[in-house]
Amino acid sequence: MTRPTRPASRTAIATTLFTALALVLGARAGMAETFAYVGNADSNDISVFKIAENGEMTPVQTAAFTGIDKPGSSTPLAITPDHRVLIAGVRSQPFVAVSFAIDPKTGLLSHIGNGPLADSMANIATDRGGKVLFSASYGGNKVALNPLAANGVVGEPKQVIPTGLNAHAFLPSPDNRFVFATNLGSDQVLSFAFDAAAGTLTPSDPPLIKTPEKSGPRHFVFHPNGKFVYLIHELNADVAAYNYEAKSGAWSEIQRTTALPEGFSGKPWAADIHITPDGRFLYASERTTNTLTAYKVDPASGRLTTIGSVPTEKQPRGFNIDPTGHYLAAVGELSDGMTVYAIDQGSGALSKLKSYPTGKKPNWVEFLTLP
Repeated sequence: MTRPTRPASRTAIATTLFTALALVLGARAGMAETFAYVGNADSNDISVFKIAENGEMTPVQTAAFTGIDKPGSSTPLAITPDHRVLIAGVRSQPFVAVSFAIDPKTGLLSHIGNGPLADSMANIATDRGGKVLFSASYGGNKVALNPLAANGVVGEPKQVIPTGLNAHAFLPSPDNRFVFATNLGSDQVLSFAFDAAAGTLTPSDPPLIKTPEKSGPRHFVFHPNGKFVYLIHELNADVAAYNYEAKSGAWSEIQRTTALPEGFSGKPWAADIHITPDGRFLYASERTTNTLTAYKVDPASGRLTTIGSVPTEKQPRGFNIDPTGHYLAAVGELSDGMTVYAIDQGSGALSKLKSYPTGKKPNWVEFLTLP
């Protein structure tokens, strides 16, 4: 005869519930968390937000630029490949790069030190190994290479190279063998071979890629597969797609479309461009219309199909996409705010979630996921 099962004691039930709760909390504690860092030029600081799985942003810190009193025209940011240091370029005198340590658990910033930049730099980026900092000067018509110390502080410029007019972006290729610099005023992209071991640049052969006259090449991004490059032009708002040949560093144009919404009439003023981590969708910002335009990327050909445009913050100089590819955050230089959008994973279309105040004149966004 089978004995009836005794009901569990209250103590046993409580112990089971406590254990389950502890496991849930432990899992949550071990979950990766993502942070957004917003560079604010007029308030000389960085707004730090934590982003939840549903796209909700929570402000967690305002990190000031130590020793900087004058506002700059923009605040380019770069995060080292090891995720340990965030670097901000200050475009007012003295021209310095401010380095912050990133707390690996909380994402909060603490000032490490400042290092000299060769000029007022519109754009900064590290090489893929995190050994040097590349920078481009719009007003100084030059690019530069600075070594990075082990703690992430920028050293004295090792190379300062004159360029055509208005150098704007200076970024390495996916394999770290080449570095490319847009010259907005000269309608060209300069190409340099990069010796990562020596930390030096030499002009490539051929040394440049020409773009249409008065197009104003500004920012560019590589497709995650390394086979394509997408370049936005400030003066005519063109978005150009290129095949990228990794062995030689050659660009060959395959398509040219626009970042302007339908029915536009006026003077274009395009700004930024980013691609989702999976390479399926591309986005571009345009400041005259205060819009973001979305594109679907053909993975085989690299060609773009326009999805559509949405209104965004006033004068959207900077935006970025979170590491999951689910959210886009755009900031407005004239609205002192940031708007977060959900990226539809099927269509790539953007839908507004919520807006948040930032510091004064925000113009750059970097995302980082910490384990």
